[in-house]
Amino acid sequence: MTSPDNPGVRVPPPLLYAAIFFAAVYIQKRIPLNASFFETGPAKIAGSILLFIALILTVISLRKFFLSKNTIVTIKPATSLQTTGIYKFTRNPMYLSLLFLYLGLTCFLGNWWNLLLLPILVLVIQQYVIIREEKYLLRRFGTEYLDYKSRVRRWL
Repeated sequence: MTSPDNPGVRVPPPLLYAAIFFAAVYIQKRIPLNASFFETGPAKIAGSILLFIALILTVISLRKFFLSKNTIVTIKPATSLQTTGIYKFTRNPMYLSLLFLYLGLTCFLGNWWNLLLLPILVLVIQQYVIIREEKYLLRRFGTEYLDYKSRVRRWL
C-alpha cells in the first residue's frame, strides 16, 4: 500500500527492467528464436545509438535531481517537483533512459524475446511505478503537479 509521504514503489525500477531482460534471456534458452539479426551491423549501429541516447538522458536527468537535492529513491519523499530541463519534454526521462538502455542492450546481447516482452515491461513500469508516483506527486504538489502533467507527456 502506498504511504502518504512517498510513492510506495518498493522494487527499484532498474531491477524491473533487468528482470524482464533476463527473463527473455531465459526464455530464449528454453524456446529459442533465430537471433541472427542481432549479430548484424545494423543491429550493432542501432544498439550504439540507443545506448548513447540512454547515457545522455541518464546524465541529464540525474544531474537535475542531484542539483535540486531531490531523491531518486522511490520509497523516499520528493523534496521538489522537477519541471525544467529535460523534464519539460518528458515526465519520466529516467524510465525512458532505462527503456533505451534495454533496447540498446537487446541489439547487442538480445534476442526476439526481449522485444516480445517489451510491452509487458512498459505495462509493469506504468502500472506499478509511474501510476503510484503520479498519485504521490498529486498528493504532494497538488495543482502544481496537475498543471505540469497537463503540459508534459508521460513518456515522449
